[in-house]
Amino acid sequence: MLNNIKKDTESNMEKSLQNFKKNILKIRTNRASPHLLDGILVEYYGKKVPIRQLASVVLDDSVTLKVNVFDSSVIKLIEKAIMNANLGLNPYSKGNTILVPLPSLTESRRKELIKIIKHASECSRISIRNIRRDANVKIKNFLKKKIINEDAERLFQNEIQNMTDNFIKKIDVLLSEKEKDLMVF
Repeated sequence: MLNNIKKDTESNMEKSLQNFKKNILKIRTNRASPHLLDGILVEYYGKKVPIRQLASVVLDDSVTLKVNVFDSSVIKLIEKAIMNANLGLNPYSKGNTILVPLPSLTESRRKELIKIIKHASECSRISIRNIRRDANVKIKNFLKKKIINEDAERLFQNEIQNMTDNFIKKIDVLLSEKEKDLMVF
């Protein structure tokens, strides 16, 4: 039972870390990344569809994304969705493909993106701490029901705290790497 709590806690913390990784992949640096367009939804036959279902996104060069559209009738819809995504991108079509050049980032935009990343990292830290709190509450309930003794409670709470510290360190490392990427001119 305590091992299940520990496994569930670690699994939930890992999900929170993966969610943070996914979120920071969407924030662009000076290098193009196909993940930049992952969050964009295109209005297609009355439904919001992810861009990846209508086209493949690849790197054309280090500062240009190439969107290979499967159905040429949706080129204008995809262009419109990319423009409306508030990413500061201006796509243009060339045959059945859409080219998305990435403009260079200004200093103020870099600082703004760093604030966004720091906010996302803080949200992830809070999520991990909430997971820790939930695990500790479950462990304390076992102590109240006299299923475990105080030594076992302290031992498992220390293990949960060590796990929390490790995941928060991983988030801090990812945050500092992304900040460095953003500040490279």
